[in-house]
Amino acid sequence: VQLQACGGGLVQAGGSLRLSCAASGRTFSSYAVAWFRQAPGKERERVATIWRSGPGTSHADSVKGRFTISRDNAKNTVYLQMNSLEPEDTAVYYCAADPRGLGYSYVFWGQGTLVTVSS
Repeated sequence: VQLQACGGGLVQAGGSLRLSCAASGRTFSSYAVAWFRQAPGKERERVATIWRSGPGTSHADSVKGRFTISRDNAKNTVYLQMNSLEPEDTAVYYCAADPRGLGYSYVFWGQGTLVTVSS
């Protein structure tokens, strides 16, 4: 499975972006998929996870209420809708997939997309 993340960019604080993670090579509707981010000088942080199918999702406390992860299995794509962006959200965002669907063994990784939030 190859993952392609896109949708990053420069946005002002309070603005919105939607990241996309498109999978090719195999359908990944049964995979757990997560978005991670890493800011300069900081550890990687898991931002949100979506499990297999259905409504099972989780979001980090730092983004809860502002970010929403979702998936469109027909398009083999997972999204991260980011609203009310803050300068602290500036980071490279990566999507990753766990083929076992459990959400803790991420084997496949996208290349990352940069999100920059200006104050």
